[in-house]
Amino acid sequence: MPSPSKLKAIFFDIDDTLFSTSGFARAARMASVKAMIGAGLKMEAEECFQELSEVIEEFGSNFERHYDKVLLRVPRERYAGISPAIIIAAGMVAYHQTKFRELRPYPDVVEVFKLLSQTPLILGIITAGLEIKQAEKLIRLDLTRYIHPRAIFITDQLGIGKQNPKLYQLACQHMGLVPACCMYVGDHPLYDVDIPNKVGLITVHNKRSGKYLKMKGNTDPRYVIKNMWELVDILRREFGMHI
Repeated sequence: MPSPSKLKAIFFDIDDTLFSTSGFARAARMASVKAMIGAGLKMEAEECFQELSEVIEEFGSNFERHYDKVLLRVPRERYAGISPAIIIAAGMVAYHQTKFRELRPYPDVVEVFKLLSQTPLILGIITAGLEIKQAEKLIRLDLTRYIHPRAIFITDQLGIGKQNPKLYQLACQHMGLVPACCMYVGDHPLYDVDIPNKVGLITVHNKRSGKYLKMKGNTDPRYVIKNMWELVDILRREFGMHI
């Protein structure tokens, strides 16, 4: 059994680790599609959703003009006589209203974070995405109270992608820790397992939800979990922690 004093920090991914990104994204995008149709766009919901999905796939989820592109791709008679700005705004408002209502952490995440915050462990975040967008998720998930304020590392903020081992090395160095004393929990077999494995972190593959469930990496994680209570079991069983 590893010494409980060996583990100093646990870093977490955000998307499809702390909340169901894939489930939320579908609900929010479908709400926006229905709102655009309600504003006068003459399309079936599934047809419009498919067009929107293709735009997101082609331009990326962080592109800021998805709805504009959708209107460019459909015949203009589909919204003849209606201001395109109103249709686009309807989609945007519906998306953000869904975000206000439904962007919530998995219930066990909150309970486990409460428990872990009562231990000497540093709780941190290593995540890919735009700086403010990822920070907003943490605020909406209401998890910042449990996270060390200096232990939040976002790729856009640092200029280092998740495919680069330097990201994980920097996080450990910034906290004054060696990688062998740090655990990383994430859902992507390549970026959240293979890369931190190279650096020497204790990797935990969170196989709970999301589009990477069937993806296989090139290396094995130290542990595999399907919920956060299984992480607590690992900390108790493997690290002798009294949680």
